[in-house]
Amino acid sequence: MRAEFHADLMEVNRLLVTMSEAVRAALTKATTALLTADRAAAEAVIGRDEEVDDMYRQIEALVSDTIARQAPVASDLRTVITALHISADLERMGDLAEHVAKTAARRHPSPAVPAELRPVFRQMADVAGRMAEKITNLLAEPNAEVAAGLEKDDDAIDDLERDLFAVLLAEDWPYGAETAIDGALLGRFYERYADHAVNIGEHVVYLVTGETVAN
Repeated sequence: MRAEFHADLMEVNRLLVTMSEAVRAALTKATTALLTADRAAAEAVIGRDEEVDDMYRQIEALVSDTIARQAPVASDLRTVITALHISADLERMGDLAEHVAKTAARRHPSPAVPAELRPVFRQMADVAGRMAEKITNLLAEPNAEVAAGLEKDDDAIDDLERDLFAVLLAEDWPYGAETAIDGALLGRFYERYADHAVNIGEHVVYLVTGETVAN
């Protein structure tokens, strides 16, 4: 029974790592679509989001089945429940990358964001991508200190979002309301992507220490 339980955990972890790599790649490709009006890249992200959703469903089913068959307690129960929470955050990160790609596709062949906004979105994508990379590493080798450090990366995203709004709300903004609304929503997508990464970091802290992170 223990061997079967650990085999289930290994499969769950494999799926989590694959999901993490997929949502990182999705945001990178969606950002390329956003900044270069690359419709093919946008459609590739949109088309592959179902794969992330499917992995989430696989994890959900496997965790439910494992709990039913193995009745885990203490740290084992913490492990499977944490995996379920992490998969939910990863699934949402994939959705947010898809939202970025859909914005790029909707505005094609015009660029979805004007040149003035591209540097801040490039920076937001770089920070978010590093957070996703850390998540992949944490899933392979959980570390409470590294996991807690994701909060600082999120602060950087929040600062960039404030910079974005300063441009969007400036009196001399020349691109009209529709472009400003798109810019604000896109900033929100990146900010929420980072928030879900922080959530995963908190789940990892709980997995390692058994203690929840105070907000």
